[in-house]
Amino acid sequence: MGYFIHNNMALISAIIMSCMTVAIKGESRPHTFPPFSCDSNNPSTKSFLFCSTHLPISQRVNDLVSRLTLEEKISQLVNNAAAIPRLGIPYYQWWSEALHGVAKAFGVENGVMFNGSIKAATSFPQVILTAATFDADLWYRIAQVIGREARAIYNEGEATGMTFWSPNINIFRDPRWGRGQETPGEDPLLTGKYAISFVRGIQGDSFDGGDLKDGHLQVSACCKHLTAYDLDKWKGIDRFTFDAQVTKQDLADTFQPPFKSCVEGGGASGMMCAYNLVNGVPNCADYDLLTKTVRGDWGFQGYIVSDCDSVSLIYDKQKYAKSPEDAVADVLKAGMDVNCGKYLANHTKSALDMGKVSESDIDRALHNLFTVRMRLGLFNGYPTNLPYYNNLGRKDICTPEHQELALEVARQGIVLLKNSEMLLPLSKTKTKSLAVIGPNANVTKTLLGNYAGPPCKTITPLQELKIYVSKTKFHMGCDSTNCTSVATSEAVKLAKSADIVVLVVGLGQESESEELDREILELPGKQQSLITSVAEAAKKPVVLVILCGGPVDISFAKNDPNIGAILWAGYPGEAGGKAIAEIIFGDHNPGGRLPLTWYPKDFVKIPMTDMRMRSDPSSGYPGRTYRFYQGEKVFEFGYGLSYSNYSYKFVSVSQSKFDLKKLSSTSERLENSSHISVLNIGSDSCEKAKFSSVVSVENEGKMEGKHPVLLFLKRDKGSNGSPMKQLVGFQKVSLNPKEKVSVKFEVSPCEHFSSGSEDGTLVIESGDHYLVVGDQQYRITIRV
Repeated sequence: MGYFIHNNMALISAIIMSCMTVAIKGESRPHTFPPFSCDSNNPSTKSFLFCSTHLPISQRVNDLVSRLTLEEKISQLVNNAAAIPRLGIPYYQWWSEALHGVAKAFGVENGVMFNGSIKAATSFPQVILTAATFDADLWYRIAQVIGREARAIYNEGEATGMTFWSPNINIFRDPRWGRGQETPGEDPLLTGKYAISFVRGIQGDSFDGGDLKDGHLQVSACCKHLTAYDLDKWKGIDRFTFDAQVTKQDLADTFQPPFKSCVEGGGASGMMCAYNLVNGVPNCADYDLLTKTVRGDWGFQGYIVSDCDSVSLIYDKQKYAKSPEDAVADVLKAGMDVNCGKYLANHTKSALDMGKVSESDIDRALHNLFTVRMRLGLFNGYPTNLPYYNNLGRKDICTPEHQELALEVARQGIVLLKNSEMLLPLSKTKTKSLAVIGPNANVTKTLLGNYAGPPCKTITPLQELKIYVSKTKFHMGCDSTNCTSVATSEAVKLAKSADIVVLVVGLGQESESEELDREILELPGKQQSLITSVAEAAKKPVVLVILCGGPVDISFAKNDPNIGAILWAGYPGEAGGKAIAEIIFGDHNPGGRLPLTWYPKDFVKIPMTDMRMRSDPSSGYPGRTYRFYQGEKVFEFGYGLSYSNYSYKFVSVSQSKFDLKKLSSTSERLENSSHISVLNIGSDSCEKAKFSSVVSVENEGKMEGKHPVLLFLKRDKGSNGSPMKQLVGFQKVSLNPKEKVSVKFEVSPCEHFSSGSEDGTLVIESGDHYLVVGDQQYRITIRV
């Protein structure tokens, strides 16, 4: 048998590649080994320069592309890239998901389908709750685990791709957006920091950057959806044809910064262009965006993929292109490389024949695509010649350490919104009976949110609360989270019989998800009446637990004395039920803080289609997010209580006055000017202008706690549409009771004090600015 294999490797390789080609047609994927190219046991590969691992990747890619026929080239421009048996190149699936754990999407073929012997992966909390930890190191550790498990699944032969279309770093601009749950929230700086942590972690970089193993990727991250994408389907308007009218000012300091951070700080190897148009141009056909900005200004060196079927929309629905061939030409010449969908496979040849694109346009895309596949080690032989990733396998998936991390993230992310008269934590000894009521109390699926893979295991709030209190009874109260049918009398009867009532309510994917934006900001159906009735009947004030991604107007509960405590638990992942119970009974001190504003229900009067971030007092438009919104709030960005009290004090600030004229690197006249462009200050002067701010933080309570310290900037008198308040930095500290620590923030005026001007440049205003932490502030004076 060994002799036969050794002498028939070329035949065996062709047979295997032929089997893999079946996957292109959507049938089962029969391979049982990782599909790597350049098997050293295959004599034919020795003649291929692209298999020479000692050569630079750019040279290897040049050789590979030069060997491809035109038909083969076109076959690589779609997400199911065809096998090329004569060169030993296997089928490759570009589309895989890993938003908060290795996942699958929509039941269609992805790179990971969990249909083999590996049935699950660690499922972390949905991103919006993870962001509430305000812990960049924790985000990095999550992504490390996701990357390891993803590579392990591939090494076990149960995946056909290692390019994961995560993270989602769109700004959560409107509270109704169904996909806001996937994002780190509404703040550009927070979102940018999340992007850096996630990309570095999943790709195998160090937390500080610059430590990729020989330039090779553990797996590939893809930041999405570029750009100004935050509407799915609302009142007859959908993401496929929506033309977002966005000012240069808002692009400069709200929508684009996270993507810039993803590239410059994270080193992402992938980027996805969004469905929608921006100011009349489809994102995937925008040369200024993809080539001039992303590749040119930011230095991006990866691949750009379209959102699925978005190339077809450019002609079919958006009517931007006059023909399918024009749509192909638009995206390839704009700088897009691979189409999720079949449009480029179907129309690129005719576009070539008509002279609308050249073969060099295709080659440019192929260089980007094969460069990423080579950085993944997929052309280093079988088994892959990457010793630092080779040993990852089945043993590295759903490990106890990974599952403990999922629990820790849920613990740290859950936000305590109300705790009247210190109702929480409940006493483990004095709580003799418990009534658990609500449609989200015992449903595992709701815990996961969207873009979730099958979890290692799940535990619901009800299951864990029963461990704390054996005498626990349960009633759903509603038929579902939509709560069209409510059993108030049964729920009230149960509430009257228990020492303590815990209500677990909120939303689910039937209320907010991809292609489903909300039209109300209240709890759906009859949930509010159920809560109020139960709270009124209970012996003591009740505990209310809200599961949701987007914010909900729960002013009624905030102001109801019968509701003693409120927890926001987002979608807390596979271990979310345990984390909720631990917080309720005091085995963990909550420290999460809201990464988004919770608006009142009347906010829905503002059209989702109005993309303006800045307020407009003349028309009554209140603006959006904590940086610009001037209306009433239910809860504000950064809000979160604890079982401990924390106090702050500025210890030192190394610089309190700046003369921007002296910092300017040009001879620009600044007379009668209230601000200066960051570009005119220059990178060297920006570096010199950095200073440190040291803040003392003390835990004045009786419980140990992990506490995010948030440093903001406020302006004395803003102009030119500058934010009223903006985040400068955040750090997580662990403090024992009565312990005090000093936290040092590095402040960069060019980054942290700047905002967009009307022409899209970043500027710093003169005048008094204030660093703010808690109730403390420190004045910084800037003069032009």
